[in-house]
Amino acid sequence: MSGRPDSDLTPDTHTSPDTAEGAPETTEDAPERAPEDASEDLSEADDQHDDEHDDVHDDEHDGDLLEEQARRARWAAAGTGIVLALAGTAAALLRVSGTAPALVPVAYACGAAVCALAAVLGARGRTRRALWAAVAGVMIMALGDQFD
Repeated sequence: MSGRPDSDLTPDTHTSPDTAEGAPETTEDAPERAPEDASEDLSEADDQHDDEHDDVHDDEHDGDLLEEQARRARWAAAGTGIVLALAGTAAALLRVSGTAPALVPVAYACGAAVCALAAVLGARGRTRRALWAAVAGVMIMALGDQFD
């Protein structure tokens, strides 16, 4: 038994789409189709022309959609970097005034600087690099938390 829910079923219990209820078993049971007339052929040609025309408008819409997604990604990356940089700065300032070892506020400040770099990268449209910089900054701040 492999642990899969269907592993204990024998192969003959599975139904195929061809033998589902209501589907004819053979082609002899299926009703014969009438030949298509010329008016349907013309409507198919019109549909193909409309599809080609719609593709042009879809490409324009896709471009707008991609620009909108890129703008949102830039804002998200920049905003996340700013928030994380402010949090790291606040933690560094709180730990400087306390009895924590000197390494703790330095780690928070370095993590905040890396997150500020992430905000700058995000604002410039380098969202993938901004994401990795934000992750690195948070990891550096986590080291400061471990030293505390």
